[in-house]
Formats: sequence, C-alpha cells, structure tokens
Amino acid sequence: MTVVAVSDTGPLIHLGEIHSLELLDAFDRLYVPETVYDELERGGVPDGLEKLSFERLEPDEFQPETTELDPGERAALAVANEREAVLLTDDLAARDAAVEHGIDVHGSLGVIAIAYAHGLVDRDEAATLMRALQLETSLFVTEAIVERAIRKLEE
Repeated sequence: MTVVAVSDTGPLIHLGEIHSLELLDAFDRLYVPETVYDELERGGVPDGLEKLSFERLEPDEFQPETTELDPGERAALAVANEREAVLLTDDLAARDAAVEHGIDVHGSLGVIAIAYAHGLVDRDEAATLMRALQLETSLFVTEAIVERAIRKLEE
C-alpha cells in the first residue's frame, strides 16, 4: 500500500530544527503545497529540505477561508483531501479540521513514530528525537505528550 502525505510548514520546520527531515522518507510520496513552500521561503527553508524527494503543487480548490487556519494549512488540508493523503501538521486547529474532513493526520511526533515503524530509526533514536522536539525546537509540546508518544512506540 502506498502511503501519501502532504505537509504544512510545522513538521518541515520542526523536523528540520532537529536535523531529521529524512524521516519523511517513510512516506512513499510527499506533497508540499506551493503556498506552504512560499511560507518556508519567507521564514527560511530548513536545511536538508532540498535533499528530500517531494512534489510541489497547489490544490485544485482551497478550503474555505477561516480565521483558524492560515493559507498554508488550508492548502495542505485541501491537497490531503484531494489526494487522499495523510496530513502532516503540528497545528491543533488544522488537526481538528482534518479529522472533521475524515483525513488521517499526524504531527512531528507521529512522523518519528512512522519512521520507527518503517525501520528508519531504532526505538532509542526515535525516543531521543521525540524528546529533542520538545527541548530543542520551536514546537510547543508537553513532556507528558512526548513520554506518551514514546510509550506508544512499544505498541
């Protein structure tokens, strides 16, 4: 089964901050909407992104405007919906919108767990990377959530 994902800026930035963008290779195909890439360019494209295999595209139709989602999140949500892809986001409102649309969604912690499940990292490295997301990046995630994610690696 081919696993397709579309990312908004969050996971690209946060995984880039811990030098782990290659974990996105756990997905068979990765899409990054042009709107998301434009946001990255304005804030600084994470080191290593150019080495990733991904396709830049725009959705056929954007999700309706909302004050809760920025244009990149709306574009990523639309592409995920159109391509029947997993949405990668660390934004709670975008996660809620994805669930509302029946779209599977994972954040940066989930990307690490998926990479572990695909054998790209071992359990100790996955746990170390999960803790690094909390301690070394701009992602706000509590220690309790990180520890729960680490425990779920065993399941």
